[in-house]
Amino acid sequence: MSGRTVNSAILLLVIGNALALISDVFIKLLEPGSPVFQFVFLRCALTLALLVPFWRYIDTGRLFEGLGVHVLRAHVHLVGVVCMVLALGALPLATANAIFYAAPVIVMVLSVILYGEKLDGRSVFAVISGFLGIVVILRPVEVNWMALSALVMAATLAINALLVRKLPSGQSMVHKLFLTYLLVLPASGALMLWEGAEWDPSMLMSAAGSTVFILGYNITVLLAYRQVDASQVTSAEYTGLIWAVALGWLWFGETPDIWFLLGSSMIVVPLALIGLRQHKASRKRAALAGSNC
Repeated sequence: MSGRTVNSAILLLVIGNALALISDVFIKLLEPGSPVFQFVFLRCALTLALLVPFWRYIDTGRLFEGLGVHVLRAHVHLVGVVCMVLALGALPLATANAIFYAAPVIVMVLSVILYGEKLDGRSVFAVISGFLGIVVILRPVEVNWMALSALVMAATLAINALLVRKLPSGQSMVHKLFLTYLLVLPASGALMLWEGAEWDPSMLMSAAGSTVFILGYNITVLLAYRQVDASQVTSAEYTGLIWAVALGWLWFGETPDIWFLLGSSMIVVPLALIGLRQHKASRKRAALAGSNC
């Protein structure tokens, strides 16, 4: 599975999203009351250690270029990881992941605010439908701090996605990931010390499992998007919600209700339709270019 064809890239994304959900399962299996900041610090440290063997993909001559943006992205990421752990610990696996999928909707809104971009009719519909979908899933009577944590997680994903535009060109994914976890280590360590929890050996195994599987996801995404137009395959990312429902049912006995099914459809379907439209437009441009040769 090289990711060089559309079908292989889609398969990579399907597998990658399954790996990301297994990473979430490791988090959800944490015992109630587990030290959150200790887990987050261990996951950051282990991720950094696992990235060291890929040092050759890092431009050491420009290691800290764009440092300010990298520092901002790193600490936004830290907030997101903490909120993700809190949300997964309290919400059903599928519910938390459905809210995480609000990130592309938030990207659309922030791109208008920060970059002055214009949204077409379908994008506006996706934004409205997405936010209403979140309301349907959570329902006002069930909104709590953990549900808000899931929304903050989605917002951090959106912010970091937009901040990528501010990074220097030519930096590899490994370079970006390495700097993110290097720069976030002091803050995550300080939070762990502030938490003051006793050392829990089980945290190491949970953090290691979560780290390995989320890195697996990042690798599959890199392979999938490396040689195939993103618009052709990005809708495959939404299979993550199917994995979330399946794993939530198998591991935790969670059965999604009608509100979840309706709300998640309101979030995912408009985004998938936009992806399909982009795919068709990309194929049309390729066909026209071929006919002009």
